[in-house]
Amino acid sequence: KLCGYLNKLGIKGPIKTWKSRWFFYDENKCHLLYYRTAQDINPLGSINLSSASFDCKMENGEGVFEIRTPSRVFTLKAISKQAMMYWLQQLQMRRWEFCNTQSRFPVSSSQLVNEPLAARTSRYVVDNEDFLPPVKTPTEAVGLKAASLPAPPTCTALQNISLKHPWTEIQNTVHNICGSKQLWGNNGNVFSFNEFQEHPENLDEEQEVEVEPGCAVKEGTLEDGRMEPRLNWIRRARWMNSGFPGSPEELSREKNSVDKVTVLQQQILTLTEEVKSQKELVKLLHKALEAAQQEKRASSMYLTAAEDKDRLELVRHKVRQIADLTSRLEALEQEKKELEQILSMRDSHIQELKEHVQLLMEKNHAKQEVIMALTEQMARELSDSLQEANTITAETLYKQQEEIAHLRDDIDAYKTQNQFLNSEIHQITRLWTSVAENEKALLMKCACLQARNCQMESKYLTVLRKLQEAVPGLPNSHAELVKNLIQEALQWDVKEEAEEGFNLNPVSEYDEYGFMTVPDYEIEDWKLLAKIQALEIKSNKLRSQEIVEKPLRDRWNSIGELNPSAELKSLIRSGILVEHRQRVWRWMVSRHCSPVPGHYQQLLEQSRSTEHPAYRQIELDLPRTLTNNKHFSSPSSQLIPKLRRVLLAFSWHNPAIGYCQGLNRLAAVALLVLEDEESAFWCLVHIVENLMPADYYSDTLITSQVDQRVFKDFLSEKLPRLMAHFAQYRIDVSLITFNWFLVVFVDSLVSDILLRVWDAFLYEGTKVIFRYALAIFKYNEEEILRIHDSVEIYQYLRFFTRMITDGRKLMNIAFNDLNPFPMKLLRNRRSMHREELEAELCELEQIKKAYVKERAEQGP
Repeated sequence: KLCGYLNKLGIKGPIKTWKSRWFFYDENKCHLLYYRTAQDINPLGSINLSSASFDCKMENGEGVFEIRTPSRVFTLKAISKQAMMYWLQQLQMRRWEFCNTQSRFPVSSSQLVNEPLAARTSRYVVDNEDFLPPVKTPTEAVGLKAASLPAPPTCTALQNISLKHPWTEIQNTVHNICGSKQLWGNNGNVFSFNEFQEHPENLDEEQEVEVEPGCAVKEGTLEDGRMEPRLNWIRRARWMNSGFPGSPEELSREKNSVDKVTVLQQQILTLTEEVKSQKELVKLLHKALEAAQQEKRASSMYLTAAEDKDRLELVRHKVRQIADLTSRLEALEQEKKELEQILSMRDSHIQELKEHVQLLMEKNHAKQEVIMALTEQMARELSDSLQEANTITAETLYKQQEEIAHLRDDIDAYKTQNQFLNSEIHQITRLWTSVAENEKALLMKCACLQARNCQMESKYLTVLRKLQEAVPGLPNSHAELVKNLIQEALQWDVKEEAEEGFNLNPVSEYDEYGFMTVPDYEIEDWKLLAKIQALEIKSNKLRSQEIVEKPLRDRWNSIGELNPSAELKSLIRSGILVEHRQRVWRWMVSRHCSPVPGHYQQLLEQSRSTEHPAYRQIELDLPRTLTNNKHFSSPSSQLIPKLRRVLLAFSWHNPAIGYCQGLNRLAAVALLVLEDEESAFWCLVHIVENLMPADYYSDTLITSQVDQRVFKDFLSEKLPRLMAHFAQYRIDVSLITFNWFLVVFVDSLVSDILLRVWDAFLYEGTKVIFRYALAIFKYNEEEILRIHDSVEIYQYLRFFTRMITDGRKLMNIAFNDLNPFPMKLLRNRRSMHREELEAELCELEQIKKAYVKERAEQGP
């Protein structure tokens, strides 16, 4: 057991006194309980060590150390430096054991009990000269043997009594005296406690009521049927521990009769001091009791008086007593003031005497210096000059030796202090690491639970949507209930939910680039789909946060200078992190399109001076650009003027194309990521002139039409069942996919997946568009095959891309499941279909000319 006597610094206003206390460590609660003596049953207080830190400062004195809790600092003092270091090291070890048992992977109690103390100590103290080595147990000051020794002496009998806990002091005194009475009989005792012996149950109940809250009791609660024997056993054991021999055999163990007499004399002195303090305490209680009885008698006289005159006389008597006491109090205060004046006069007189003594000491010191100087002069004159140079006086040598010894002691003390503080910092760091790991595990568990919650909410909304489709066939009451549930689900605010409780990854209204997380559709059915989509996205993010996002973030953070490589290609396909995306996009654009300094400013000047033919069309398209993004949703948005300048500059830069509908969306996405309008302009130039084939945005859009035919070929090869399904119901997929290719999926995919597609598109080119277009159909293949109506298929294809929420799954389909996908094959297919399309266009042109000629010959 970790227990022993320590001095505790008590602070009562400006007065600071050391009080001897018996300290006992409670392993169950990691509390350090302190009592006045080792024989007390109720503690005076406790110190919570689980959140405490320990410190020792050599300048505070030998054996003084501190226990710092969040609410208070306890200053304690051991009898020696070794005892102090033992206490500190043991408290460190017990704190570590308790914190480990409270962690996720607790150390078993049997392991701690069976493990030797030396092994347990070495496990918590690092074997290093920078850390404190294990301290030997000072048996004379720590442990159960120390309980048999007398308590450290105090200056006065009342100095060691705790005035803050009078009831606890009375309880401990009663228990000690009861124990002594049972062992030695009633002879020689001052007080009689028959009522306590006759009713031990009532005694135990009073103890439980009067013990301070938060302070544990050393002995356990007595059982109902066996209270008296157990109480007698506890008292007998405690009295035996106090130092009295219980049998002649113990006295025979002493070395000789002198030792026996000495021990008994010490015990007599201890008991005498104890009786004195208890008598003084009883006197104080008697005085309080007499005052209370007098007050009770006066009150009873007042209540028993028959007439009002008698009561009035009693009141007058009390008033006279009060006046008398008031006059006495004034006299005492006057006497106190006179005494204070006398005291101040004496203090001033003492100060004058001190100053006079100081002056005399200075004069004496000056005289001694003169005498020493004259003595040294005489010694120099009398001694030989050679001996004078080689001789060091004994006094100087002694002083130097003393200084060296003091310095060595200081060095040893500071070295010990440094070793202890190193071990304390090391252990606190390990505890903090353990707490951080537990917190991380709890956060991961919370993320998984929130992901499951989002999935359940998404399934609930899906069920509501199915019920909404079946509303026409439901009774009116059921249809109204379904409608109310849908309205309630649509009005649910994620922010209010986040404020009610802890939310690891709350869904905000907009993402990092300003896109709405839940699009505001006008059709009620689409609003429900948007809600389902937002919940699915949140669920996927929470599930992949630790498993996917963290390793990907570490890989991106380790990338320094950007250079084309297979690793970089794999990273870009996985998605560029938000904090790296702008830098990587600038690098990808500058690789193939070197910006010309000043060129963009010249184009802006040209657009200001001359109105471009496409100006009106640009103005019409600006309000229709990215309406689900807060940066473009209103004419007063900040990015609208920048977008206008970028599009006008490109129209002057590439007069062959000028402006084509769809360029506004490409430029808008570039502006959101790159922020700088000149960088966005060069990104648009890179897409149109380098990444996309020629004539992709021309008046005829001939290359765009070619890509649609190529895509149908790939769709037939990669997804033959789906293509056969489309053929059966005469579905022309180009009506859906043409816009995908023209604007690279802008306004088709959710923002998170859209930007991942753009990451790979800017690095690899148009092949990425084919890969993702095929992956989108494969992602939803089974859903499409279950629809057997051409109108429903077209309705589903209008919004099915917005329901794709798992970007990782879509990426895996695009870059793994659809392999091989060689670029050479894509070029050959484009060349073949371009020839076919040009031949068809020539044929149509000839038919057109023949028709015009025939109409002209027929006349009006």
